[in-house]
Amino acid sequence: MSEPTAAPEPTTAPSLESTAAPEPAAAPAGSARSGPGRVLIAIYALFALAASARAGVQIATKFGNAPVAYLLSALAAVVYIIATVTLANGSPTARRIAVVSCSVELAGVLAVGTWSIADPARFPDATVWSSYGSGYGFVPLVLPVFGLLWLRRLSGVAGAAVSVGQETRI
Repeated sequence: MSEPTAAPEPTTAPSLESTAAPEPAAAPAGSARSGPGRVLIAIYALFALAASARAGVQIATKFGNAPVAYLLSALAAVVYIIATVTLANGSPTARRIAVVSCSVELAGVLAVGTWSIADPARFPDATVWSSYGSGYGFVPLVLPVFGLLWLRRLSGVAGAAVSVGQETRI
């Protein structure tokens, strides 16, 4: 004789709520990936792409014409890539690297801009930073300033977040 078996439980279709893709987590307070930080990262990414492509084509096709200018374009590309990655990462170490990157960028724009005006024979072709970035609407001149200001703002926000809830003792 067979024992009676329990009837199988009816299955229900999963609800739409459980199958919907999870919403991406909001960027934490003090993150470079929120608000103006997103715009800054996007501009850095655009310049990383543009400078890399420009330097790659120039070095591959006509390096002998202006080697100094083309190598400086490649250096600018590397600086923009580092700035993009570190700003997007947002960790404390990445922020420190981003500060160095933006500082090197600003120094490079000022040095190469001055050099390209003082000795135009060395720059038969323009670089991203020549004439202070005039070929790019002077964005290379102001971008590191905005980057450094944004990083300074973030360090203030991060510092304030750490000190919340701590007593000040004299």
